[in-house]
Amino acid sequence: MSGATPVDGPVDQTPDVVCLGESMVTFLPSRPGRLADVPAFTRAIGGAESNVACALAAAGHRVRWVGRVGRDGFGDHLVSVIGGHGVDVTAVGRDPHRPTGVYFRTDQDRATDAHEVVYYRAGSAASAMSPSTVPYASVAGARILHVTGITAALSADCLALMRELTAPRPGRPLVSFDVNHRAGLWHDGSAADVLLGLARGADVVFVGADEAERLWGTADPAAIRSLLPEPSVLVVKRGGEDAVAFEHGAAPRGGPSPASVAPVAPVAPVAPVAPVAPVRDTVTRAPAPRVVLVSPVGAGDAFAAGFLSAALRGLGTAARLRHGHLAAAAVLTVPGDFAAPPRRGHADRLVALDDAAWGTLHLGPGWTGDDQEVRTP
Repeated sequence: MSGATPVDGPVDQTPDVVCLGESMVTFLPSRPGRLADVPAFTRAIGGAESNVACALAAAGHRVRWVGRVGRDGFGDHLVSVIGGHGVDVTAVGRDPHRPTGVYFRTDQDRATDAHEVVYYRAGSAASAMSPSTVPYASVAGARILHVTGITAALSADCLALMRELTAPRPGRPLVSFDVNHRAGLWHDGSAADVLLGLARGADVVFVGADEAERLWGTADPAAIRSLLPEPSVLVVKRGGEDAVAFEHGAAPRGGPSPASVAPVAPVAPVAPVAPVAPVRDTVTRAPAPRVVLVSPVGAGDAFAAGFLSAALRGLGTAARLRHGHLAAAAVLTVPGDFAAPPRRGHADRLVALDDAAWGTLHLGPGWTGDDQEVRTP
């Protein structure tokens, strides 16, 4: 692509996780209401993949964010803030001719009609990500590569990159894919097929039941699994109710040594669901704790980070789901798209509760502090 520049800086440390995708400067409303009525906004950063990167770095993992930003003040801000969270940003490309994306949003949940988001990202530096501008060396060697369906919607070049990254190849990192359907980014009716194809090429897939219903016509976890039989692990999130994990294979992909798992069998990037031999799944369900909601945005990214962090530690599936719920609760109980996860020891103590005690959890603002009371009387 014209205007592309080489990746800035050396790429010399092998990370546990690489998160690849667009990060933007986001403007958060000063009060609830329509964008037309909000008088002022606060600057922050937003981006599903960089949210996951920051949360994983806060949890003590070596993490690299791979993306592209403009050579502008907003790009400087993004790189500085994300790097300040302990994330390796040496593989971030800087584009002198394309701007860093920005967006404005309301406080409402994305699933409600009242939610508004306005993107100024068309022609952004990140939309120029492609197999030629993002060297594969920037993701190779990681234990896990985390990507989302948002990147696939940014441009034809970004979709080509996503298809390359999810294609089978020797030594491919374990691919974690969050469907992350953003209806406003898809204008040609291709989202259902494209996202299904990318998910079928991944090893670990996260999808919300609500977005699966919008995309594929079903919110039933078992039916979603029938559409996605290939991933070793499929996690279906059902909002404040629970999360259900389906996993098959001798060892769950995403375990203590995920990079050692063989690549998945080839699948077409976009294709109708073909009949496959039945697989014997282990199904694990973890109820979500009750939460005093402050802001609904960013919980899905945090859940993925909590789950992947527990996977890197070799914890079992039930613990991975509970860690995902706790990381999501940390974000739900603060303003903005990101919150540092609870300290590991604190989270481990909560995850180890028996089912009855887990069911009493009621998490509100400030609960991530070790000295906070988090159970109802």
